[in-house]
Amino acid sequence: MELFPMQARGIESRRHGQVLVGPVDLRLEGQGACVVIGPNGSGKTTLLRLLHGTARLSAGRIDWACSTEEARHHQGFVFQRPVMLRRTVMENLAFPLRLRKVPAGEARARARDWAARVGLEGMLERPAPVLSGGEQQKLALARALISEPKVLFLDEPCAALDGRATREIEEILAAAKSNGTRLILSTHDMGQARRLADDVLFLLGGRIHESGPAETFFNRPETPQARAFLRGDIVE
Repeated sequence: MELFPMQARGIESRRHGQVLVGPVDLRLEGQGACVVIGPNGSGKTTLLRLLHGTARLSAGRIDWACSTEEARHHQGFVFQRPVMLRRTVMENLAFPLRLRKVPAGEARARARDWAARVGLEGMLERPAPVLSGGEQQKLALARALISEPKVLFLDEPCAALDGRATREIEEILAAAKSNGTRLILSTHDMGQARRLADDVLFLLGGRIHESGPAETFFNRPETPQARAFLRGDIVE
């Protein structure tokens, strides 16, 4: 099943008459990591949710290379603050597989495998809500990746984590990217953006102000606003 290319045409999100995002025209192909950056309030989270389908379009349309229903079946989303089921780590990991009618034994075996991949193998019977922030984020990532999505959206996945936990999360994301999962993530951490990005979307005022390959954007940004943002200046 091919999801890409994905084409967004004139998409907008409005609330109480105010435009939060848009109009946005965007085409994404099927490889690597697309990192969405921009000042606070620029619309990064809303754009991710529009593309994923968890936020309603006020205008425009999004077309995948397959039906919207099929596209959403092959997607995952990891929130800035992990959402934990009030169950064990094992049950959290097996949950998306059970939704897909995977037999219980196979689901548990795959859960054990993914727990080992993210360093949670000794915590399978522990209640997920008691894990540390870094452990919960690793669990959220493993739970999103266990069903082998073709595209994974991530909203500031390391915002509340320390350096060690951030490095561990980035290693998981790099492995997922190498295995063919298309990553679309927002971050405020320019070091992380440089480490992970293959292409960049720079949002300003709810619109894509500049976009392109990561190497070009970070080394030769085209606009004064992008250059100022990369310097760490306040951009409005």
